[in-house]
Amino acid sequence: MSKDPLGSLTDVVDTRVPLPDVEPDPEFLKATEKEFHMASQKRALVVLVGDHVAEADGTGRLVTELLLESGFNVDAVVSVKSKKSQIRQAIETAVVGGADLVLTIGGVGVGPRDKTPEATSAVLDQDVPGIAQALRSSGLACGAVDASVSRGVAGVSGSTVVVNLAESRSAIRDGMATLTPLVDFVVDQLRTSVV
Repeated sequence: MSKDPLGSLTDVVDTRVPLPDVEPDPEFLKATEKEFHMASQKRALVVLVGDHVAEADGTGRLVTELLLESGFNVDAVVSVKSKKSQIRQAIETAVVGGADLVLTIGGVGVGPRDKTPEATSAVLDQDVPGIAQALRSSGLACGAVDASVSRGVAGVSGSTVVVNLAESRSAIRDGMATLTPLVDFVVDQLRTSVV
């Protein structure tokens, strides 16, 4: 009969040292809870695109209020000129900074200065055309005829959702109502796919 090289289970010696009964530090638990809450918060950055000062008309404040109502923390509202390089740099900075959502406001029409879709497409890893289509459809349903000529795009860069909105207050209000459940879904997908 051959002998088991590992020995029998009765030969195993328990070498574990019992740990003393210690209550967790309540300050540590508070810090951990705060870190978890901060990590679970969705973060957004708003990029106002245009050669005029868009902040003067309250656009940035409106978008910020709507994002806060939708459960986002707004890291910043930045204004850039209607230049592809500036738009792209603002989006890339937000992506590298870990924003969950970048909303660009303005520059989505057919005019010669409307460069936002091209700048956005240059940084996207994946297009999500359904979001842009939903925004145009909801705009048309609300009677915004100009929604049909919006060239706004949407997609994902890294783990950040990037969406172009028109700059009118009605487009922003309607766009956010349509966008919020879609973005929540995509952000959740991106967060659960991160290893």
